[in-house]
Amino acid sequence: MRIGFIGGGNMAQALMGGIGARYTDARFVVIEPHAPTREIVSRFVKGVALHDVPSADLAQCDAVVVAVKPQQFREAVTSAARWLERPLIVSIAAGIRTNEIAHWLGADTSARSIVRAMPNTPALIGEGITALYAMPGVDGARKDLAEKLMAAVGQTLWVAEEASLDAVTAVSGSGPAYVFSFIEALEQGGVELGLSAADARRLAVATFVGASRLVAASEEPISLLRERVTSKGGTTHAALTHMNESGCHRAIVTAIHAAAKRSVELGDEFGRD
Repeated sequence: MRIGFIGGGNMAQALMGGIGARYTDARFVVIEPHAPTREIVSRFVKGVALHDVPSADLAQCDAVVVAVKPQQFREAVTSAARWLERPLIVSIAAGIRTNEIAHWLGADTSARSIVRAMPNTPALIGEGITALYAMPGVDGARKDLAEKLMAAVGQTLWVAEEASLDAVTAVSGSGPAYVFSFIEALEQGGVELGLSAADARRLAVATFVGASRLVAASEEPISLLRERVTSKGGTTHAALTHMNESGCHRAIVTAIHAAAKRSVELGDEFGRD
């Protein structure tokens, strides 16, 4: 299995690490203009061919993962287009749509094998979740290949409509930052009440991890799990009442809507000719 990467940053490195650990025959081609990043990749990825500009090596790949920011995407794929006719193209850029990618590659949309994927940063430790969308012309074998790559760093989920990826971006793509923000708040509250920073952090992190695992292990509604630890008149009830009166729950929901809106805007902004 030979996998190309256009962009060698953190997410690309996570994918290479996961794929390499799971499939010992995997070999990589990485196009990365930034010399310090190429140096990092060269140190920990076995069997990697590194280039600062697009190379004919890409044409020999089974799949090429485009792992650059949305504003860099068009230039990245157009500069490599001549070598991307055969490989499956997997995009992990927020907002950039498959028909625009196909257009930039210089082919009729139906003639391209393009999959969009939206991983998240827990992929760095193999605990990510990636949603995938395949263009109608992508066959089963290539869909399996795309899933194989993303499953190397966590769970996978296929969506039937490309527009659903904007919602995915808002919930799970950006979601780790929301979780980090909540853990920060738990830690700060503990410190303000007299705990040491180390103890407050340990308590906050363990609580979040434990609660998440409890949800994952249960088939019951999350609301029921919440109610079971919320005795009327107790400490949890006091905290949740304050959150509700402050509009905390609704603020999180509207924040997710804002993230999804921005995903659409990114596609509109950087997907134009």
